[in-house]
Amino acid sequence: MEILQLPPAAIDALADGDLDTANQHSRVALTRHFSLDRQSLWKMRSAQLAAAPDDAGWITGAIVDQVSGQAVGCAGFHGPPDPDGMVELGYSVDPLFRRRGYARAALELLLARAAREPDVRTVRATISPDNEASRNLVLQYGFEENGSQWDEEDGLEIIFEAAAGNRSAQPQ
Repeated sequence: MEILQLPPAAIDALADGDLDTANQHSRVALTRHFSLDRQSLWKMRSAQLAAAPDDAGWITGAIVDQVSGQAVGCAGFHGPPDPDGMVELGYSVDPLFRRRGYARAALELLLARAAREPDVRTVRATISPDNEASRNLVLQYGFEENGSQWDEEDGLEIIFEAAAGNRSAQPQ
């Protein structure tokens, strides 16, 4: 599995809700999952890249099953480390491909990236209180609950954080 960075033209098309154009610019076919409930995500990422093109290597990309070549979801960081060395990660697996280990594999890739980056000290995940699967997943990787926040798009989120590099690629 890999997380494939999408070209800005694909991100811009997804921000416009245009999956066909996004697919013309993507190396892998993107599913409806990328455009249905994710348009606000792509709008944020499109605006982010317009303001800070160097963020491209950090932001959301496509989770690709390397055996099938299929895009099965999206994952990445919200951006590069902040001044305190914190990165926030996110992932979403297409409902057609859930319960096959893709979220776990994406989380492991993101954690490995964070561990390799000298400027990253803390990894954050924010999870809806009713998303038990993601909560249970991050807890297996040493994340600890560290408060809550209100997100205008997603509502109440529980904040989970872990020290970067203080865990192996295997769950605890």
